[in-house]
Amino acid sequence: MRMLVSLLVLSLFPLAFSNENATSYILPRPLIFETHELKSAIDDDNVNVNCTSWRFAAETNNLAPWKTIPAECAGYVKDYLMGRGYVVDLERVSEEANVYASSFGFSGDDGKDTWIFDIDETLLSNLPYYLEHGCGLEVFDHTKFDKWVEKGAAPAIAPSLKLYEKVKDLGYKVILLTGRRENHRVITIENLINAGFNNWDELILRSLDDDHKTATIFKSEKRDEMVKEGYRIRGNSGDQWSDLLGSAMSQRSFKLPNPMYYIP
Repeated sequence: MRMLVSLLVLSLFPLAFSNENATSYILPRPLIFETHELKSAIDDDNVNVNCTSWRFAAETNNLAPWKTIPAECAGYVKDYLMGRGYVVDLERVSEEANVYASSFGFSGDDGKDTWIFDIDETLLSNLPYYLEHGCGLEVFDHTKFDKWVEKGAAPAIAPSLKLYEKVKDLGYKVILLTGRRENHRVITIENLINAGFNNWDELILRSLDDDHKTATIFKSEKRDEMVKEGYRIRGNSGDQWSDLLGSAMSQRSFKLPNPMYYIP
């Protein structure tokens, strides 16, 4: 009997040794890989959370004036601009502005009820340009951007074109107020028409006298002039807070998303 037990123990010993080896040399390898993948997933999640928080702060004008996006958010911003999220955000702004514009009762038929549109990143998209320049990673370069503008190749932002057409159909006076310089007037008109924007009432660009002014001051002064002429600014659409804030603000403003750059 003792011999039988001894033989049984001896027979199980190699199996136990084999299992011990399997535990020692096989299990830790997938555990190492799983730990690395988990760490990578956590890092990606942290970047996503932090960059979402940064974009929210930028869009709500809670950040101090900034010149470039955070380096760690380069991929996040590009994915947002190229993905469904950016389109949905643009559509949301357009739809809400449409509802407001449609429900507003005009004061009369004097042609003084006005809607203001910015151009860049509001009516026309410069995303093809910014995709080649880091989507906000590079400090804004006026010379490079002016060369892009002169190509006249900026496509329409589809939800904004839909709103633009609705506002025109409703009978608003449409004024395009842009930070583009006066020397870009011809190509800007050509680009707008080719992109589907027609029959605006006035196009206002920066003159040489306006070059030293911030966007907020420049646009405020132009709106002041409109109000003095009797225009009622019912709505204003822009991607920058400097398009919307200042004096002679519209009765309601609509901020389009733009995490690529900030213009004071």
